[in-house]
Amino acid sequence: MPLAEIELARVHRAMDSFMQRRRPPAHIRPSVDLAFRITGQSVEIFEIRPVWQGPVNEKHESPVAKATYVRSRGVWRVFWQRRDLKWHSYDPTPEVKSVEEFASLVGEDAHTCFFG
Repeated sequence: MPLAEIELARVHRAMDSFMQRRRPPAHIRPSVDLAFRITGQSVEIFEIRPVWQGPVNEKHESPVAKATYVRSRGVWRVFWQRRDLKWHSYDPTPEVKSVEEFASLVGEDAHTCFFG
């Protein structure tokens, strides 16, 4: 079940604020950029770069972090992607109470799991 409109607005507000703080300067964005997408009850943050040896306009997305809302418990489960390209629970803090806490956790990146 997708997020309700009020939850969706809250996610957009939190992620827009996060992007304002973390996106690279405008002149660097053609080489590396940061974005997010909302799919169902999940929000995913990803990095965008041009393909190394490919067409000029082709871009590659690298996942950074993901949070999935568990409506029955009112929490966001936090994930990071390891070398095996699978999402794993972020063990230092596997759940947070709000999408704002998720954005703060990813921005802090205390264990260098999200941005390396």
